[in-house]
Amino acid sequence: MRRRQLLAGLGLSSALAPHAGHAAPPLRAVATFSILADMVRQVGGASVSVTGLVPPDGDAHVYQPKPADLRAIMQARLLVENGLGLEGWMQRLGAAGSFAGVRVTAAQAVTPRTMNEDGKVATDPHAWQDPRNGVLYVRAIADGLIQADPTQADAYRAAAARYSTAIEATDAWIAKQFEDIPPADRRVITTHDAFGYYGARYGIELLSAEGLSTEVEPSAHAIAALVAQIRREHIHAVFLENMTDPRLARMLAQETGATLGGTVYSDALSPPNGPAATYLAMLHHNTTLFAQAMRRS
Repeated sequence: MRRRQLLAGLGLSSALAPHAGHAAPPLRAVATFSILADMVRQVGGASVSVTGLVPPDGDAHVYQPKPADLRAIMQARLLVENGLGLEGWMQRLGAAGSFAGVRVTAAQAVTPRTMNEDGKVATDPHAWQDPRNGVLYVRAIADGLIQADPTQADAYRAAAARYSTAIEATDAWIAKQFEDIPPADRRVITTHDAFGYYGARYGIELLSAEGLSTEVEPSAHAIAALVAQIRREHIHAVFLENMTDPRLARMLAQETGATLGGTVYSDALSPPNGPAATYLAMLHHNTTLFAQAMRRS
């Protein structure tokens, strides 16, 4: 009895008691890039430990996988990918094909957009840029978490519902920011063609010097055509993306007199101390910069 009282006084009785309960370790999850990693964290909460492969400010199109990525995948119980052809580099992680856990394609319920790229039809993988698709991502992630860890099903469902409500509120807020801007002024230039879903959702024309992937440098002919279009249509702002070589945007601004409208985030979040450290913060940040530029036009 005296020993138990002493242990209690030291805060050790529960740790040493033979039948004491122990909190289950967090479920290990891997997400292919930072936006998905944030979504998994929002739904999983403290019950999930998330590793993102492509880091903040990283380019998911040209990422080179590391041996540590394969180890993280094989130790995880949940793997979340975007799909729609974004993560071609996952094929180089050959053993990922033998992953025994739950594998989720976040964009599985999305109706994909297609675009003509160099005379070919290409699938646009950036579906998260439409918040309505973000809700579909959350639903797929929650289903995957529940499958991997059914003991926390109620908590995952509740968190997914709260998060979906927040995304829907953000969607409504974004739409409101463009209400008073004439359609003819809803035009911006970005250095990577990643905002097609966003533009389709909010009636914005987004022009770009590059195709859907940052793997290919824009040709001199494409740049010259874009410079002519900027001048012809009096586009007033060029936006630099966080994971894109800044020289292209600076050159476009210099050639056309357009203003550099700031850094926007498309395929990657900012580091934690940046303006777009979460999916919702990214949507707010980008929208604020786009709307400000359109009102100056």
